[in-house]
Amino acid sequence: MLYIGIAILIYLYGEQIMGWFRQSNNIGLVTFMAVIMALFPVIPYPLIGGVLGAAFGPVLGGLMTWVGSSVASLLMFLFVRYGYQEWGKKVLHGHKSVAKITEQFEKNAFLTITFARLLPFVPSFLINSYAALSRVSFRVYAIASSLGKIPAMLLFATVGDGLVREPRNIGITLGVYILFITLIIGVYRLWRRRAVRA
Repeated sequence: MLYIGIAILIYLYGEQIMGWFRQSNNIGLVTFMAVIMALFPVIPYPLIGGVLGAAFGPVLGGLMTWVGSSVASLLMFLFVRYGYQEWGKKVLHGHKSVAKITEQFEKNAFLTITFARLLPFVPSFLINSYAALSRVSFRVYAIASSLGKIPAMLLFATVGDGLVREPRNIGITLGVYILFITLIIGVYRLWRRRAVRA
């Protein structure tokens, strides 16, 4: 009920919250609000990151966006881990095909979670839930997930800052990000090929 209530409030007062983000000078409070907005993504989180980047600059705005997203993902992981893991074990290890995929995921959890976070089209909720329902340790998840989030969160803040200050740099920023993602995918495929041969 609390979760639904907060989501409704964000839906109803989203515009006011965004305006407050732009005007507030309280970094701690804004970061806390970023955590709440990441937990309840009624407003798309890239938009939140863009507003923070425009308001606080790409570095500080990117840091606040990253902290908000990372803390929210850790809270969601803990919620699923301690609320649904017994059920999750039955689902993930109850069927042979799913169990095999899960075993491979658990063996290569750090790299898989990091790379999944680098790909913006992989839903965050899916990564949080799958990792929490598996046997991946909280420490491994926390480090891998937080590292993997850095490029995207910096991108959101940089684009937001660029729209306000230097719109021409947005194309360069997006190009660097796409190049970075392509490089990461290439390294991952190379690593997978070597792992299969071994």
